[in-house]
Amino acid sequence: MTVHTKTLILGIGNILLQDEGAGVHAIRQLAGLTEQRNDIELMDGGTLSFTLAGAIEDADNLIVIDAAHYDGKPGTTRVFEGERMDDFIGSNRKCSVHEVSLIDLMAIALLTDQLPRHRALIGIQPQTIAWGEMPSPPVAGAIKLACNQALQLIEEWCA
Repeated sequence: MTVHTKTLILGIGNILLQDEGAGVHAIRQLAGLTEQRNDIELMDGGTLSFTLAGAIEDADNLIVIDAAHYDGKPGTTRVFEGERMDDFIGSNRKCSVHEVSLIDLMAIALLTDQLPRHRALIGIQPQTIAWGEMPSPPVAGAIKLACNQALQLIEEWCA
């Protein structure tokens, strides 16, 4: 019997604040790359809310794409997988426009014993968080890489 796993790719951010919207822009790009796959669910998480807790708990695997400050060059990506993700989001409570933080949502999943088996954050180092609907050129270029990294993680986890 084949076991089918579901991977939730959650793009978060505010698309009115340039690079802060990187995760949502990534979800839009992934839509064209994954339309034939029934093992992947894409979700525009916007600026986060507690309503996302159920979707995270229902996922076997979770990939979050978001702008993340880690002192990298603008437009670089970094993958934080498993406990590295947990440590990064726990120690990097950035000032944001999010209603709740990602660590809050992960804590809910942990408390209900429904933390996704595999999880990763793909962070894109922003250049600017100024008003504007389009990401800066370095971040716009990194979004495709982040999408490819997400798909690669799924292949590794399901191998």
